[in-house]
Amino acid sequence: MTASVFVGTSVDGFIARQNGDLDWLPVGGGELHGYDEFIATVDTIVIGRKTFETVRSFEAWPYGKKRVVVLSSHRVDLSAAAARGGVVEHMCGSPPEIVANLAASGAQNLYVDGGITIQRFLRANLIDRLVITRVPVLIGDGIPLFGSLPQDIRLRHVVTRSYPSGLVQSEYEVGAARS
Repeated sequence: MTASVFVGTSVDGFIARQNGDLDWLPVGGGELHGYDEFIATVDTIVIGRKTFETVRSFEAWPYGKKRVVVLSSHRVDLSAAAARGGVVEHMCGSPPEIVANLAASGAQNLYVDGGITIQRFLRANLIDRLVITRVPVLIGDGIPLFGSLPQDIRLRHVVTRSYPSGLVQSEYEVGAARS
């Protein structure tokens, strides 16, 4: 099984404002950044509860018929997402337990999203690939992509792409991930 992250950050490393707002992200514009190609390789999306609450408020359900697993130690109301055509389920446990349960159910390629969820999976050495798109804006404060780590995590640079809008996307293989 592989687990990948595809995420946008401000240049100062934040994925959202403290209140979860994403108003600093560029809106549309027709510039393609590889998300469609990335999501086509994924069979299961693993997101935290706060990210799910943000996504569920979008006008359109962004994941189509992809399996979405919402992680939370509390009950999560999945009905609104399911009513919009989402294939959504709730799961709790440590990242290794979640990965084992998903593997047992046939999942092969995970998309891990949400600040705390990404951090927990990184700390557990369960992320294989990071695709980070930096948006040319400084927001000064917010929810960081990365938190404290018990040890260094070595990354191998794969490629960096720049876009006319000023976005810069770097892809890395995570050296500490399991084989």
